[in-house]
Amino acid sequence: MHDVKLDRRGWLIGSSSLLCLSTVSSGSVDVAQPRTAQGIDWYDPQQWGVEGRGWQQTARYYDRLPSRAEDSVRGAVWDLSRHSAGMTVRFQTAATDIHVRYRLLLSRLAMPHMPATGVSGVDLYVRDEAGVDRWLTVSMPQAQKVQSKLVGGVDPTAGGAKRLFTLYLPLYNGVEELEIGVPTGAGFSPEPPRSEKPLVFYGTSIMHGACASRPGMSITGILGRRLNRPVINLGFSGNGRMEKEVGDCLAELDAAVYVVDCLPNMQAAEVRQRAVPLVEQLRRARPETPILLVEDRTYGYAHLRKASRQRQRESRLALREALGRLTAAGLSRLYYLSGAGLLGSDGEATTDGSHPNDLGMVRYADAYEPILREILEGTA
Repeated sequence: MHDVKLDRRGWLIGSSSLLCLSTVSSGSVDVAQPRTAQGIDWYDPQQWGVEGRGWQQTARYYDRLPSRAEDSVRGAVWDLSRHSAGMTVRFQTAATDIHVRYRLLLSRLAMPHMPATGVSGVDLYVRDEAGVDRWLTVSMPQAQKVQSKLVGGVDPTAGGAKRLFTLYLPLYNGVEELEIGVPTGAGFSPEPPRSEKPLVFYGTSIMHGACASRPGMSITGILGRRLNRPVINLGFSGNGRMEKEVGDCLAELDAAVYVVDCLPNMQAAEVRQRAVPLVEQLRRARPETPILLVEDRTYGYAHLRKASRQRQRESRLALREALGRLTAAGLSRLYYLSGAGLLGSDGEATTDGSHPNDLGMVRYADAYEPILREILEGTA
């Protein structure tokens, strides 16, 4: 057991995998115990759990792979797994002001093609009276340690009723520590991770979140809201390559659907070599879990670059061949999504010709949503 220490500003210091503060039971929901400072009650989400974590045994609480994976996956995959992409914190409060403070893993706050709000920001949504989760605010990090009033002056609810909030964590940075603050006495109820089986996405930088302007605009963020489902984001920038070692980790997750969207990082020869073994690996471990194979998106500049068109034709053909081999071998509950319409056809949906901008993320979700609904409803 690690000692828990506070610095002079009340920041939590110690092992990030430690459940740092106690909880008490109130029916089926744990009531988080705050630390109060200067009129703000600070709550640590580790007390009630962060949605989007696939494993409890992680080296750092906000890691995306189990600690044992460090010895099996490639170093680049392991490093990227320290990012908190896809994770969310859910809570209820009647507070009209909401604060946040968190410490980031990396000092690099932004990338040339992706702003700090998406790379390192936290993104707050609130459920409205119609039951729709709507965007409210995003943090704008300027240093590795962030403390700010996320939002102030929110309209009070009738009778002080609590609203449901969802906080999306950084896409391309890791989180060392995180606390959510509300004015003392405002009332706060944690929302533990949902018990439904998650949608598990394995992919590339696009699935990882590049280049969403903020975390809630990632593909997994949008689909999680639309389908009202937990998601686990295992997108690894530049490193979604259908590798057995990652497949071993995927197979441990009891998913509602496995989504394999790796073609942007693979040549046709790799697809022919790895697609069938990966699907067979998942099917052996999870005989009934649906598996959705997804083609590469069309580059925004493909209309004038023959080499790009050829690369995508070949990789898509290789994936279709793999699907044919798998179905011929008797594997069932396999599904397929074409890449042709993932970004639309007007060339407006990318940041750099490859990575979706926010419009591209919405179009990706638009393409994914119907087939995922059909799979989840058993009508596909």
